[in-house]
Amino acid sequence: MSANKGAQLYDQVVRVTHVYLGPAADRFIARQVKNHLQKPPEQLSRDDLIKLIDWIKLAVSLLTEDNEIVEEYADQLRKLTVKSTNKRAKQKAV
Repeated sequence: MSANKGAQLYDQVVRVTHVYLGPAADRFIARQVKNHLQKPPEQLSRDDLIKLIDWIKLAVSLLTEDNEIVEEYADQLRKLTVKSTNKRAKQKAV
């Protein structure tokens, strides 16, 4: 995956996270990627995001007791991982 695609995914993750955490979204996701994946945020891949969602859920669960919000947020992040899978399947079919 090119760094540009990783940066695009990172930006998408930050946009989703902004809905739930506001202006802290960029710093929160960058910290999660650096601490749990030991890589720069702009190198985030779809496979990385799948691994990271559990860590993100845990961290957000410490901020709120509203499990519905935590699950909604995690579901929005999971959708970002599915988009790539669907695109790959369509490309292979062509």
